[in-house]
Amino acid sequence: MYPQQPLPPKETLPTMYDLPSEYPEESGLPDEFHDFQPQLLRETCQPPTYPPERVFIGTDLNVYYDVHHPRWHKRPDWFLVLGVERARQQTDLRWSYVIWQEGIDPFLVVELLSPGTEDEDLGNTLREINQPPTKWQMYEQILRIPYYATFDRYDNQFRLFQLVGTRYQPLTIPEQRYWFEELGLTLSVWQGTYQDAEGLWLRWQDAEGNWIPTAHERAEHAQQQAEAAQQQAEQAQQQAETAQQQAEQERQRAERLAARLRELGIDPETP
Repeated sequence: MYPQQPLPPKETLPTMYDLPSEYPEESGLPDEFHDFQPQLLRETCQPPTYPPERVFIGTDLNVYYDVHHPRWHKRPDWFLVLGVERARQQTDLRWSYVIWQEGIDPFLVVELLSPGTEDEDLGNTLREINQPPTKWQMYEQILRIPYYATFDRYDNQFRLFQLVGTRYQPLTIPEQRYWFEELGLTLSVWQGTYQDAEGLWLRWQDAEGNWIPTAHERAEHAQQQAEAAQQQAEQAQQQAETAQQQAEQERQRAERLAARLRELGIDPETP
């Protein structure tokens, strides 16, 4: 007999945790969370202080900010602009947000931290010589965006910075929620299920502390109301049928009584 040859070692393929979700030359490209979380922020951001057509929300959209270097841009995960006209036609939807054309800077930017972008998002990187400013520098020193938020889904940490003078100052966020007077809304960390994924998410609340519903939640609520109205209609119909049956039974009883009186020689019609 020939000696048995050893089997080759089983090949172990890399998992999604081993493979990069970002291009080395362009970090921060979205994974599923970077897709879903901005959607939830967009769906629930409904400031009562501004008409909807004057509120623009950008998600993973290039922001061009320097007229002297028109190709320099940053791509926030999510940003909110107040007082700018939204597109009314599909053909007018923005390809990017160009500051020198729009004339209005964002009010709030949200960055979702990832290993490839965390240092820059938190202002821990320096501008390289002859290179564009860092994202933090652009938000803080060039556009002077009033509020800048970050959310780290790995440790579920919500940070918020406010522009005070010329620098961002960290804000204390009790219970991981912050009230924006200008918006009439609170930005909070919410425990729940979105896109069938359970976890902690950034989400907007109204002035009474109610979570602003998503389109799916509004549809579910409308369906529940329709079902409740249908049940009420069915109950009302059943009650009407019961009353009709009782009236018929009462009529028949009266007829039997009248017939019996006639048998006894009594006219039931006589007062």
